[in-house]
Amino acid sequence: MRTSIIAVVAVGITMVPGLTAAASNTDPDWPCVQRKVPELSVAQVWNGDALPETAKDWNKDADVAQLVDELAARRTPMDAAQKQLEAFAATLPADQTDEKLAQVFQGLFEKLNREREQVISGIARYAGKQRQLAADLRKKASDVDKLRRDANADPTEMEKQSDQLKWETRVFEERVQSLSYVCEVPTIIEQRLYGLSKFIGQLMPKS
Repeated sequence: MRTSIIAVVAVGITMVPGLTAAASNTDPDWPCVQRKVPELSVAQVWNGDALPETAKDWNKDADVAQLVDELAARRTPMDAAQKQLEAFAATLPADQTDEKLAQVFQGLFEKLNREREQVISGIARYAGKQRQLAADLRKKASDVDKLRRDANADPTEMEKQSDQLKWETRVFEERVQSLSYVCEVPTIIEQRLYGLSKFIGQLMPKS
């Protein structure tokens, strides 16, 4: 039992994913192995010609705005999203294809970039809570360890505190696993945006 208590004392160091790797990030509190990039730029995901000024008006076109919502949703498989883009492009007059597809890209960029930023902010808040929980666990583990070394300690109280520590450690570990998954989400969003952007560029007529 003493071995497990010592392990819990070190929980804040050993159980937070990416703690060592995070040192290479500009944010020392970033908990993920993935490098923290707070926001994306158009140049990072768009390889086509310069976007027209009208691309910023994407939400003024109800059809474009609806398509953007459908494409941005991660529940929409990429192959289905590509088919939706193809179908949309097929309805456009030749002289509007570039403009409308540029609007679709701009809408996707704004929507997915904003979603990505929100996820990153949520990860930071979650990680802060984890650090506090780790500190609390170290303190409780130390208290239980001292109680075990006390020959006059109440066995009932000692067992109660030990069981509570086990339970809270289990909750902490489950939160660590959740954080490991959430750390992947910004990359998943970025990959979706890049894939859709590339496909939009392929649909634009080549001069």
